[in-house]
Amino acid sequence: MKTVTRRAIRNPVLTGFHPDPSIVRVGSDYFIATSTFEWMPGVRIHHSTNLVDWRPMGGALTEKRLLDLTGAGDSNGVWAPSLSYHDGVFHLLYTDVATFQAGYWDPQNYLVTGPTPTGPWSDPVVLHGRGFDASLFHDEDGTTWMLSMVADWRPGRNRFAGISLQQYDLQARRLVGPEHAIFQGTGAALTEAPNLYRKDGWYYLVTAEGGTSWEHQVTVARSSHLLGPYLADPSGPLLTSYGKPDLTLQKAGHGSLVRTPGGQWYLAHLVGRPYTPLGRCVLGRETAIQEVTWTDTGWPRIADGRPSVMVAAPEGVTIADVRPVSSEEFEDDHFDEPTLGVNWSTLRRPADPSWIDLSTRPSFLRIRGGQSPMGRQRPSLVARRVVAENCAFEAVMEFTPRNYRQLAGITAYYNSRNWYFLHVTADDDGTRVVDLLTCDSGRVTIVPGVRTAVPGDRTGLRLRFDGPSLTFQYAAEPGPDAVWTQAGPAQDATTLSDEYAAQAVDGEPEAWGFTGAFTGLWVQDLGAEGGYADFDRAVYSGSFSAT
Repeated sequence: MKTVTRRAIRNPVLTGFHPDPSIVRVGSDYFIATSTFEWMPGVRIHHSTNLVDWRPMGGALTEKRLLDLTGAGDSNGVWAPSLSYHDGVFHLLYTDVATFQAGYWDPQNYLVTGPTPTGPWSDPVVLHGRGFDASLFHDEDGTTWMLSMVADWRPGRNRFAGISLQQYDLQARRLVGPEHAIFQGTGAALTEAPNLYRKDGWYYLVTAEGGTSWEHQVTVARSSHLLGPYLADPSGPLLTSYGKPDLTLQKAGHGSLVRTPGGQWYLAHLVGRPYTPLGRCVLGRETAIQEVTWTDTGWPRIADGRPSVMVAAPEGVTIADVRPVSSEEFEDDHFDEPTLGVNWSTLRRPADPSWIDLSTRPSFLRIRGGQSPMGRQRPSLVARRVVAENCAFEAVMEFTPRNYRQLAGITAYYNSRNWYFLHVTADDDGTRVVDLLTCDSGRVTIVPGVRTAVPGDRTGLRLRFDGPSLTFQYAAEPGPDAVWTQAGPAQDATTLSDEYAAQAVDGEPEAWGFTGAFTGLWVQDLGAEGGYADFDRAVYSGSFSAT
């Protein structure tokens, strides 16, 4: 007799760029909101009924009315959203960070409310800008409170100056009363990402400490009074990967708790999976889930205090014997719908009719060309997250460039300073050619030996991630019998990572990396001459386990 093993939670549950998870349960439904930084729609949402299988719902903030990222720098924009549910209403609190130069963040916090995790949303309430990683806590007495880290710009001071709390009036839609400093953190320092919970007469404050890299951790402190004082768990962090470079899941930190209908507790948290020990994480910062138990003295515990790849699923939930394949792992998009699918993101501006057109030519996505790769106001890039170490992306494009200022094709992209671009453009004599550009830390070069004339106006373009290796191909006549030509030698995929992007000068960050690798469709019209490209289909195929 064959024994069927019940599928467990397999981490990370959200692969690819899905950092800073905020988890909430409403009835039997779980939702996770994650950071999106300079990408639209702002705040990505996933749904589950069992904590094992997760479905992407797309982005929450789809309009400039809700989020204006025009001019946003790399890794600026939406940091660490907080999704909560109270009295039949979803509350989405998010920070739009403008800079990180010289200790200034300019973090502006906003709050919107709506009937579902994806809206429709109210107009944003403008809240304080004292710090980022803000969250809401709805207490049992009916009051609501806003928490955040406190940013201190002053030279020589602690820039992470603790956690503050202030009451929020739900009816008046504004902060009221004084600000309260409730926690200064532990010796791990860099205290941020506060979330507050109430259990058995205690208030539990969950924070992230140690920074967002290898020393990251989840810290828990508690108090019998809302305003403190809060005592950190004397046993140390609830969760960390620090000091264990052999673990698959690194950078464990930035967590939020959820309680199941059956009374079990879990922690959703951030992780990274480097390709080599303490190396580069091309997939960015991902989301994992750990089971939490409680000691007799009332402290939460995770087994060994370390992140596990396999975690027991909650009791009393329905889990299919075979793991369903998510559209994030495989999708063949023929652009038959009136709007972009939930897995597409756009860079720094919403997918509005000024540059995205799915109706003029049915079953085609028309992208009107935008600014150069360095432009931060009107780029025309439609992309999706790379969610597997080994994956492929392929597109069929129709494009007739007028001159060398018009380029269209596919990209492997991290930020404005690190990307690859396989594209079609026009030579000086008007010949239609395919070519490959790379950008390494802001320096743009042409890959030698790729530039080739391609006839007609229809071209197949393909790229493949094989771990740290990235390759490109093109086909002059795409179709079932297409002949694919290699476009230059294999490139280094690990330049598309947080670790490679981050740069410091004299101890100050010149560039930070908080996102992850994307692949997608890019159209540039550098002369603003009305250039556009039509995409017939786009296929993403990522490797996955069916167990």
